[in-house]
Amino acid sequence: MLVVNRFRVPEESTAEFRVDLEAALTVLAQQKGYDDGRLGRNVDDPTLWTMVTRWRDVGSYRRALSTYDVKLGAVQLLSRAIDEPSAYEALDDLNESFPRELG
Repeated sequence: MLVVNRFRVPEESTAEFRVDLEAALTVLAQQKGYDDGRLGRNVDDPTLWTMVTRWRDVGSYRRALSTYDVKLGAVQLLSRAIDEPSAYEALDDLNESFPRELG
């Protein structure tokens, strides 16, 4: 499962935000079910940042959000994310349905 959080950050706040973003990723990376994560900044719009994390499954991510360490070290930052859906299934894990062939 992928989690994509995007943030709009004023240019004058980027240095402080980057420290907070890196700290949040560090806390998330210590949780069970965390696979990996990346931080990024938009090439065309430097006020747009992202944190992309990959988790074993949606339950792992949701349980991580409820841990004390994440509540203390990441939830405040995550609450600043752009209000949009953030959880995605990886294409190779999609829960697809196919019509049955009648024969």
